[in-house]
Amino acid sequence: MTKDCADGRFAPEEITEELFEGYLDTHGIPDPDLLIRTSGELRLSNYLLWQLAYTEFYFTDVPWPDFSKEELEKAIEQYNSRDRRYGGIKEDEENV
Repeated sequence: MTKDCADGRFAPEEITEELFEGYLDTHGIPDPDLLIRTSGELRLSNYLLWQLAYTEFYFTDVPWPDFSKEELEKAIEQYNSRDRRYGGIKEDEENV
């Protein structure tokens, strides 16, 4: 992206979120709904930072080699129980 900008394909002030996203390796792939982090790690390790803005996270102490169908089902069950707001706030929180 910086090379294209330096080569005059677009001016810095023309850079938008959409233009930036077009340069990502994940362009055209939907953002994840759920990220499962195994092995007790409570960090993202700079993984998909742009794409994870509205992703739900599930952290487990189970190491990846031991991650089972049952653990996946727990993650999905927890995900399904969440109230996804995509960055918004609940109506009752607006009146606080």
